[in-house]
Amino acid sequence: MLRIERLLPAVDHARQASATLTLPFELRRRSRLLVRLDDGEEAGLFLERGTVLRDGDELAAIDGRIVRVVASEERIYVVRPSAVCTLAQAAYHLGNRHVPAEIGADFLKIERDPVLRDMLVQAGALVSEATAAFQPEPGAYGGGHRHGHDAGHDEEYGLAQSVFALRHGGRAP
Repeated sequence: MLRIERLLPAVDHARQASATLTLPFELRRRSRLLVRLDDGEEAGLFLERGTVLRDGDELAAIDGRIVRVVASEERIYVVRPSAVCTLAQAAYHLGNRHVPAEIGADFLKIERDPVLRDMLVQAGALVSEATAAFQPEPGAYGGGHRHGHDAGHDEEYGLAQSVFALRHGGRAP
């Protein structure tokens, strides 16, 4: 199994990647993950906690290979303003709920959630369904908003332990 441990710094010109890894946003915000590269090879991500991968990011595997991240298309909502609701109002309500959002000049993109859709429609926003790559803002501090009690913590820890056991044989410590 390929072990990927480092996010490479962005450069002006793209490096020659030997593989690609296509993931939806939900998985691109996990730092410990068992994945399959686009060519089918199994790999384990062991990145710094709080790392959020973006489309085009490059990762370094311990064998020296470079893996390019691709944001997969996923089912999202596209939020647009109407005469009643400005985009700033919609962004405020989503931000107040810590909802990851991609911000464009005249739209917001969010993961599909019927409760949020209803809230935005009530505020007067125009909400439509779409399938597209999702690239939410990284947040004011870069890595996203995390708490020690996040729902994904136990799952990430369990997955990391499973990958360790696969790599080293037997049971995880």
